[in-house]
Amino acid sequence: MYRIITVCTGNICRSPMAQFSIERALAEAGLGSRTEVDSAGVTGWEAGRPMDPRTAAELRQHGYRESVLDGFRARAFEADWYGSRDLILALDHGHLSHLRAEAPAKDQDKIRMLRSFDPAAADLPASAQGIADPWYGDMSDFDSSYALIEAAVPGVVEYVRAALADGSR
Repeated sequence: MYRIITVCTGNICRSPMAQFSIERALAEAGLGSRTEVDSAGVTGWEAGRPMDPRTAAELRQHGYRESVLDGFRARAFEADWYGSRDLILALDHGHLSHLRAEAPAKDQDKIRMLRSFDPAAADLPASAQGIADPWYGDMSDFDSSYALIEAAVPGVVEYVRAALADGSR
């Protein structure tokens, strides 16, 4: 099983959008039975709460069923997850810095910016690959975040396909 986790600040906006987007794309690519995608926040500020209602609205707009979204609850990233995940995707540079500062040396290469998989952002430095927190804005900010996430998803799928094909998982 190839395990991916997406990580933002509180796990109520960007990381759930990325989790559901990647999960659906992997299933559509025929990789769903060999992969698992979840999400967390670098903080526990929102732990136990549902995703932001604007996040849920954005996901519903893109065809995600209410029954799937209703069960979501935010949680904080736990240190032992470094060893149990194959790919850890940060949604902004602050998350990347936090995760790398906390990760054991053997797990550093697992931590990437989500947008490093977007061909339009892949050549940018990690500090310029972040997705701004839409929590501070309006629905247009959630639309923008979703579009940036979606642009990176095909690259994630191909990366996972290659990892699974080489027999490492």
